[in-house]
Order: sequence, then C-alpha cells, then structure tokens
Amino acid sequence: MANNKVEIVVAKHAGFCPGVQNAVDTVERLIKEKKPSQHIYTLGKLIHNSRVISSLEENGVKVITEEQIDKLYEKSHAENETIVVVRAHGIPKDIDNKLLEYAKNNEHFKVYDCTCKYVKKIHRIVSDRTSDGSTLLVIGDISHPEVCSIVSYAASDVIVASSEKELNLCKLHNKRLIMVSQTTQNLSEWQKCQNFIKKHCTNAEIFDTICSMTENRQTEALELAAKVDLMYIIGSRDSSNSNKLLTVSKKVQPNSFMIEGASDLEPKIIKKAKTIGITAGASTPGDIIEEVKTTMSEIISPNESINESFEEMLEDSLRTLNTGDIVTGVITSISSTEIHVDLSANVTGILPISEVVLGASEKAEDKYKVGEEITALVTRVSDIEGVAGLSRKRIEKIEDWQAVVAAKESGDILEGKITDVVKGGVMVQYRTVKIFIPASQTGLDKETDLATLAGTTVKFIVIDVENNRNRAVASIKSVLRKQRKEAAAKLWETIEEGQKFKGTVKSIASFGAFVDIGGVDGLVHIGELSWKRIKNPSEVVSVGDVIDVYVKAVDKEKKKISLGYKTEETNPWVMFTAKYNEGDVVSVRVVNITPFGAFAEIEPEVDGLIHISQIADRKLASPGEVLHVGDVVNAKITAIDYEKKKVSLSVRALLNASEDAGNDSAAPETAEAPETSEASEAVEAPETSEPAEEQ
Repeated sequence: MANNKVEIVVAKHAGFCPGVQNAVDTVERLIKEKKPSQHIYTLGKLIHNSRVISSLEENGVKVITEEQIDKLYEKSHAENETIVVVRAHGIPKDIDNKLLEYAKNNEHFKVYDCTCKYVKKIHRIVSDRTSDGSTLLVIGDISHPEVCSIVSYAASDVIVASSEKELNLCKLHNKRLIMVSQTTQNLSEWQKCQNFIKKHCTNAEIFDTICSMTENRQTEALELAAKVDLMYIIGSRDSSNSNKLLTVSKKVQPNSFMIEGASDLEPKIIKKAKTIGITAGASTPGDIIEEVKTTMSEIISPNESINESFEEMLEDSLRTLNTGDIVTGVITSISSTEIHVDLSANVTGILPISEVVLGASEKAEDKYKVGEEITALVTRVSDIEGVAGLSRKRIEKIEDWQAVVAAKESGDILEGKITDVVKGGVMVQYRTVKIFIPASQTGLDKETDLATLAGTTVKFIVIDVENNRNRAVASIKSVLRKQRKEAAAKLWETIEEGQKFKGTVKSIASFGAFVDIGGVDGLVHIGELSWKRIKNPSEVVSVGDVIDVYVKAVDKEKKKISLGYKTEETNPWVMFTAKYNEGDVVSVRVVNITPFGAFAEIEPEVDGLIHISQIADRKLASPGEVLHVGDVVNAKITAIDYEKKKVSLSVRALLNASEDAGNDSAAPETAEAPETSEASEAVEAPETSEPAEEQ
C-alpha cells in the first residue's frame, strides 16, 4: 500500500547561492533590455544546469570560449554591439585584463563581471600574499574554472591538491605557504588538509575561503541526511558543489541520490520511505526544487493507492524480513520484560527491555507509548512463529554515531560524562558512544592528574572521526577556548573602571601578575600587589590563586586592562590609625638602629621612631648602648603625624611612670626594656616627642 505518512523536508539553503543568482538575474535583465543591435554572450556556461542554459539559448544568449573574444571585439560596432557576461566562477587574470582593456577602448564592447564576491576575495588574497615569493597552495579541483582563475593571480609557484592524500605527495617542507581553498570545497576534506599543513609546515598562512553558503549548505545537508531515511540532492553531475553535497550526505545516509529533476525520481524507492530530505546545488533554480517536491507529493498521495497494481500489493503482503534489516512499526503493548511491535506483513516484533537504552531509573513506559512508531534493528526472524527479534540498542548506536559524525562536520558542542582514564587521555560517554579525548585536549595543565576529570560531565567538540572503525576524537580545550572567547567579547562590552572581579592568577612576571577575570587577562603591577616593597610578585601570589581585584584602568582599543589588588582597607597605615591613638602603650620590635634613635615595628609595615632621648632616663652616646635589633620592648605612642604618616615612641616615658608608681627616685643603671609586656596605664608624655626627619 502507498505510504501516506511520508514527511518531505527541503533544506533551507537549497538552490541558487547569491553569486549564481546574481549572474542569472543579470543575464535575464540584459535579455529584457536587449536592443536589436546587441548580442549577449556568456564566457563559458553561466551555471551547471542544462535547463537554465537551454532557456538562455532560446532567448539568444550564446556561450563562448576565451579564444573567441578577440574576433567578437574586432566585429563590435554601433550596429553589432557585443555584451560579454563573466560567470560567478571568475576568469584568469590575463583574460580579465583583456576584457577590461577592450571595454575601455570600444564603447560597443561591454563587459558585465558577475564573479562571485567570495572568489574576488580569494583573487585579492593570492595577489597580495604571493608577491613576496610565497608558494600558493590551493585545495580544490585543478580543472575547475574557479581554481583556474585563482591560480592565475599568483605571483609565485603554485600547488593544487584536492585532498589530504594528494597533499602527502607534494614536497611542502621548508616552503613559505599561502593556503586557500575552492569556495565549494568539502568541509571535512578542507579540515583534514589544514591539520596536515599545521602538522608538517611551520611556515604556512591559512585563509578559510570556503563560501559561507557552501558551509551552510553542506552542514545542513549532513544534519538533514542523518534524520531522514531517503535523501535527494538536486543538481548536475558537472557541478562541484552538488557532488560534494552528495559525498557529505552519503557519510550518514547511504540512501542518498543525485537527480537533475523530477523525471529522475523512482516511485518504488519513495513509497518505501518514511522521511525524505531534499537539498540542491548552487546551480539549481527554485522552480526545479518545487517541481521535485510536488512530484514526490503526488507519488506518495493517498489518492495514488487506488492505482496500485495487484502485483505491487501482493509484493507488499509477501514481504520478508531478514536479520540486519532496519524496520519501523507501531507499538502495541509494553510489559516489564518486552515491547511488542506491529511490523505488518503478518509479523510481530519482540523488543526485549534488555535491548532498549534506558536511564538509571527510567522505565520503558516512560520512554515509549502504545500507538507510537518505533524503529529497530531485526536480530532474528522466525517464520514459523511469525515473530522477529528486535534491538533498539544497536539502532541507537547507529543513530548516536551518525550524530557524532554530524557534530564533527557542524562543530556543534556535545556533552558527556568522563568514564575512564586511559593511556594518553580520557574517555567520554556520549549517549551510547565512547569518544577519546587526548590529554592535550582536556584543558588541564600537564601537572594535573587526569583522574580529577573522572565522573565529571564535560562539554566537548568532535575533532576527528574514523567511520570505518567507529572511532572519534574530541576536545574539551576547544570548547573552553570558545567559551573564553565569548566571555571575553561580553566582558569588553561591559567592563568599566572601578568594577570588581574575582580572578585567577594565570602567570607571573617580574613586573606583575596576570589575572584572568573571565575570559580576559588583566595585569596587576608589582606595585599594586602589596603595600610594602617586594622584589617579586611570587612573594604575594601564586599561579592558580583566586584573588579579589578591581579595574584601575582599561584601554578597549588596545585590549589592555590594569588591575588593582591592594585597597585602602588593607593599607597598614589605615589599619594602624584605626587601632591606636596617642598615649597608647604598645609592644614593639626594634628593626633598625641609627645614630639618632631606634626604629621599632608597631604593626607590619608601620614603624615608629624611639628618639635617642626617649630610650633611657639618662643621656646616651648611642642608642646601641641600650637597644639592639630584634629587641622587643614596651613603648608609649607620644605622637602621630597623620599627614606625614610618622609615629614617635618613648620607652623613657614608661620608665618615668614606673618610677613614679613605685616611689623609687633612683634612676636605673640601664635603660633595657621591661621584662613584662604590660605597662601602667598612667604614663607621662616624654620631654621630646617630635618624629625624627630621618624616618
């Protein structure tokens, strides 16, 4: 019976690209505006579509070769005007110069250059970058018109390769390379070629010149092909981008076919499909795409079922199943041990729960419902019992692998759990697929144990796949780099002076520490790390430390950020003045002896001066007679100069106070610090309390 549930999905980016559309629109406009004396020519076939070319020929547009240009120019005059249209592929530099010169010298010889803007961009890159003798490397088809036009702009040696395999045969070592690609190059092959060059050539400048429309078209084709069970690419066998679409599609959907129009459709194949995808090359007009879709709809329309032959119905009724077939049926019942599926053809499918992928606490009835369709793999067939054993696990492995392949092409970020630490890296579980992540791609430092990742859920991108072995390689580092780049872009939009951040010290230099504040590194100058003078930032911070910083200055144009670390709240002088007042008695440590007195540390980074006259109750020839570096003594704060940030101390004041308290008029023989750390609260001001200028 005809299938009336078929879903037809047309890719968003199917059909004419802007470059081809511009060329076709230009010629059609010229046809409408054409005067009797004018003749329109295209230099080579305008696009790879026979129907469009035939239509243009019917309207008097002729295709010419480069060799015919001179004769047309010689015959161009007021009664026989020539119009030459250059197609989107572009033309060799010498031909382009000739056309421009002819058009300049003869007003009856007109040229309309419809070269694609992406191709023009490659011409400029090649012309500019090879002027210093660098070798041009083009990844593309050496015989393609676009590639021929590209290499003509090189001012040095040229190498053309269509694949990584061909690159391997080229002598590229020690060459200074400029690498570009054909605008319609296969994305997967382009990536392989880039990786090859990065690995084998240290002196290469790579330009990603694949047209954005080509990227979108190939990515969308891959995603669509992975979701449908029948895929059609509408295009010409002569079209480079159409053939690449077919190659991309076949990677994930073997049932992918190239057709030029609706007449190539095979009803038998279409009637067996549940979902059909359609995309089209850049040279396929929209009316052909619509015609194909309409014809498909007519083939799968319910009205067609009455016209089916008895033989077709008999064939369906006698259809047999084989082990390895992928089938779709309707769920009729769900139990704790198995799911029953109606496969038609008088066969019931038995899907054991053990062959279903379920979460840790998930039940089959949570994931599947009676009446829903389900796709499974046939594991065994019993014609006598009329049943077929089914497996969802194997199907999901296939679907999950296709998703991994699709993610490799699209660059989508996936998420999975690290299950194992293996030699050289870790394994991440994505659905039913295990993917290897090399240690260098984990984002961890070399010194960090990979075991720290075990059991964690991570985001990654697939960077390589081996289809024949179902193996894939992924990178966490690339995701982190992408996230850092996005975070940096957002931060540069909002960052302002005074903003506070919690940052991570990423590296240390002699002049300061670089701190990551969220995708962007800022510099904390060595002078901003501590209130005291330090010789190296490592005295204060270490790599990996998380510290509070604030933005001192930002230069968005130069992408530079100056950060502050020390604050007034941590200023030793501020902390001192908040804690002490004149008249307080403090325990201090002698840190320096000078001829005029001794400097003593009251608090870290805050010293006071004990003038020589305030050390003892007798006249001293030198402070060293009583005090030595390292001595701890009690002293009275006799003066605080808040403006100059100086403190005057007195030991003598405490000695006098002690004498008064004990009614002892005899002066001590020495002026050593008292053994007890406590001093009397009743103290007299010293005779002199002025801070020494030498401080």
